[in-house]
Amino acid sequence: MTVRMRSTRSHTGQRRSHHALEPLKISHCTKCGSDVLPHVVCRNCGMYRGKELIDVLKKLTKKERKKKEKELKEKEEAQLEGKPLSAEELSQR
Repeated sequence: MTVRMRSTRSHTGQRRSHHALEPLKISHCTKCGSDVLPHVVCRNCGMYRGKELIDVLKKLTKKERKKKEKELKEKEEAQLEGKPLSAEELSQR
């Protein structure tokens, strides 16, 4: 016959110490600045690691597309106003 193991409060607490929930680690998109999970394509602009992987504007209607283009352009201009342009960035534009 086996001996029944006791389950004390400390043993229960030690087992449950790994059950705590951790907050999500959210980063920001480099192009549009919206919140994005790490290693995931941005749903707002379709960019991942500096490359456009999804054409977000392709799926929208003409009216929605114009609105989205305007919004992305405003966000990009707002980011550029905050920091001075280097010689490399000027050559790319």
